[in-house]
Order: sequence, then structure tokens, then C-alpha cells
Amino acid sequence: MNWITSGADRFLDNLSSVLTTPLFYLGDAHLSISAIFKLILFAILAFIISRVLSEGIKRSLLVRMGLDRGSREAISTIISYILATIGCIVVMQAAGINLTSLTVLAGVVGIGFGFGLQNLASNFISGITMLFEQQIRVGDFIEIDSLLGTVENISIRSTIIKTIDGLFVIIPNIRFVETNIINWSYRDPKSRLRIPVGVAYGTDPTIVTEALLVAARMSPNVLSHPSPKVWFRGFGDNALNFELLVWIDQPQESDAIKSAVNFSIDYELRHRGIEIPFPQQDLWLRNPQEVTKLFHLPSKDTDISNGKVFPQNANKHSVESKSNSSVSETKKSGSKSPNNWTLRDLLRRVAYFEQCTDLELRQLIEYGYRQLFPGGQIICKENDPGDSFYIILSGAVEVLYQKADQYIATLHEGEFFGEISLLLGTPRTATVRTMEDSILFVVERHDLQKLLVEQPNLADQIAQKLSERQQALRDLGLLEGDYLEQTPFLKIRKRIQVLFGI
Repeated sequence: MNWITSGADRFLDNLSSVLTTPLFYLGDAHLSISAIFKLILFAILAFIISRVLSEGIKRSLLVRMGLDRGSREAISTIISYILATIGCIVVMQAAGINLTSLTVLAGVVGIGFGFGLQNLASNFISGITMLFEQQIRVGDFIEIDSLLGTVENISIRSTIIKTIDGLFVIIPNIRFVETNIINWSYRDPKSRLRIPVGVAYGTDPTIVTEALLVAARMSPNVLSHPSPKVWFRGFGDNALNFELLVWIDQPQESDAIKSAVNFSIDYELRHRGIEIPFPQQDLWLRNPQEVTKLFHLPSKDTDISNGKVFPQNANKHSVESKSNSSVSETKKSGSKSPNNWTLRDLLRRVAYFEQCTDLELRQLIEYGYRQLFPGGQIICKENDPGDSFYIILSGAVEVLYQKADQYIATLHEGEFFGEISLLLGTPRTATVRTMEDSILFVVERHDLQKLLVEQPNLADQIAQKLSERQQALRDLGLLEGDYLEQTPFLKIRKRIQVLFGI
């Protein structure tokens, strides 16, 4: 047993001497295997502590400060790097290593690493630059080299992108410095989608405009401001080419939003009988007489004109069927209810717009939309904020002062309401309720300026009606006694000029 104990002691002594024997010197400090092991252990501990502290600062302090996700991640990462660096310096000084003695070694090693690890150094500097500049932050939706995704993490070497298909892609940081990046979330997440639409030749562009705008406003993810627009792109080989432009604030959902809008467009075009064409070609014959002989067509039953062959009876039947269909369509259109009329026809019934051309009405349709209200429905309530202006296209509404259960007025087709709160910046002064099924032309606050610029006569009508309604409201005790004297017609018209620049 003694020889076993003595052998174990000798082994431990030899192991201790191996672990404590200096391998090399850094200044006055010697580094052995045990010292190197301790340095590595304390360095790992310093990294863990720095990581825990940075996460704690992010969760407890940065979240309470109300910073967004990208700013929180960038600040916590920078704090983690700073704490880790300080920890490494403290560990080396605790081990007795003089940092000034490392300068020469760092210079020599740096030259070697500069040649061997150029890409790693470039990625590291690029990552630090991204964290400090914050032009690309965690949570941003970006596009790089036709790759769409959300930034999940920015480290010192690479950035992790989560694509819209749920895939994680690791991209070196240097790519974000050398490549053009589209950051859909930078500063303002609003972006515009362009949706091309082709319709058959002979289709009324005004009806197409109305259909596309209705389809855009049906989607809850399409913003009402800026308003959707319709551009007539040109005359294609087989179609009239239009483009619907809509604004969204969720660029990461652009494909889903575009799909929903396309479904709505298809529904609206079908509902209005608008044809979506397909490529077609016409065949012209140089010698139609030879074709007649080839197929033994009797000349008396054949009509040959402009190089095309048509059976005469079929031509007559087609003409008769077209005339009959046009008569039936005329009868059908005459029996249409206002709900089935186009917005252009409804606007033309209003006195302000009856002299407008089709082009002016098409532009007018872009500033507002029609909305059907069933009888007995409240359109707006008193004391609610005013954000819309209404023109009655069909039906009738009644204006009430609900607080005192008092009737004020009845408005019919061609009249408007909602202008008082918009122009004076006050809450709704009364409640408006439909008396029957009514169609209203609704203009949002941000589009009212464009409408009044295009229709200056309407601005005069609004000023006149506003002064008259203030007199009525004053008689009912709903306005201050001297309010009317402060805002007669001319001053109201001047206020419209100040507010809308017209």
C-alpha cells in the first residue's frame, strides 16, 4: 500500500509541476497551463456576466424608456461588447499581465491576422458600423439581393434574416455595406403598392376607375391616407392598361395585401360586367375567293369584305341580336335603382357637378367614395370628432340635436353636411340620421382640399350653407351668441382659403 501512496504522490507532484511550469513570459508575468486555463475560465465568465447585464438593462430599463425593438437590441449589444472588453482587461490585470507589454505582440499578431482574417475583420467592422448607425436594425423588414425578410439578430460577424417563408438566412455583415439595401421600415414604414390591371378595349375608363378604387377601399390593410389612385398607363396590344396605387404600412404583408386587393378587383370587375381580355390575333386572307371555292360555299349566302369571310345570314342574325340586346339593355338600365347606378351618374345629378365632363368626374371619383346607408342609421353623432364631409346623392337625412331631443332640418338629394366640424375644428354639433335608404358621397378630411381646388364653386356653396346653418344653430342655442358675427359668409370663405389655400 505504501508504494501505491508514494506513486500517487509522485504523479500529483509531476502533474502540478507540469501545470505550473512557465510556458512563456509576458513582461514580468509568466503564463503556465494552469494560468492560461484560469484566464480562459475568467474570460468566459466575464462574457457571461456582460451578456446577463446587457439583457437585464434591455428588459428593465430600455423597455421602460419606450424604445423600439431595433434601438433596444442595438444598445444592449453595444453594452455587451463594452462590458466584455472591460471584463477581459480586468481579468488580464488580475493575472499580473502588463497590457503595455502586449502592444508589440499585438502589432506582430495583428499583421498576420490582417492578411489571414481579412473577411472576419471586415464583417466585424461592418457589424459595429451597423449597430452605431442604426440604418438597419433588428425588426426591420428589408430586401437584399431579391431576398425579403425581417432582421432577427445583428452580431459582430453576421446578420440573421427571417424570410417571409419562415426561413432563417445568415448573411455576412460586409454584404450590407457593399450592396444596395431596401429598408422598408426605415423611418416611415408606409410604402406604395402598384397593381396592374388590363381591361378590354371599349370599356369606360371612369367605370374602371370607380371599380378599382372601391376594390382598394374594401381592403382593411390599405390606408385611406394617402388616398388610392388609378393611373391610365397606356394602350396595350390587347387591353387598356391601368394601374392601381395603394399605400400600406405593413410592408412585410405586401404579398397578402396585394392578393386580397386582386380578389376585390376581380369581384368588382365581374360585378360591373368589365371584361379582362386575353391575347388574340386576327387572321386576314389575301384570296378569300379561293377559300370559297375550296369549301364550296354558295356565293349568294356569303359576304366577302375586307378579306374576311362571313355568312350573310349569320351577319344579319348577329346584327339583329345586337340591336335586340341593346334595346333590352336600354330597358334594363332605365329600370335600374340608384343603388345600381354608376357613381358618375349619381354625381351628375348633383347641381355642383352636373356640368362636369367625364374626365372631371373621373378625377372627382378619386377624392371620395360612395357609401350606402339603410334607413334609420346614424351617420354621425354630436360631439364626435369630424373627419368626413358628406354629399347626398340619393335619399334624405334628418339633422337632430339629441341632447335636447330637438329636430333641426331635413336634407335631400344634392345637399351636403359635415362641413362645420371640418372647417371650424369643432366636434359634431348635431346628429345626422337617414330617413330612407340613402347613398352618400364621402370625402375624407385630407381629400377635401383637393376637391375644393378642383371645384371652387363648391367652396362658395359650402361657405354660404355654413353661414346659414350657423344662424339656425344659433337660434337653437347650440352656438355662442357672438359666434355668428365673428364668422359671416366672407370670413368663412376667407377661412376656407386659409385652411385649404384656395
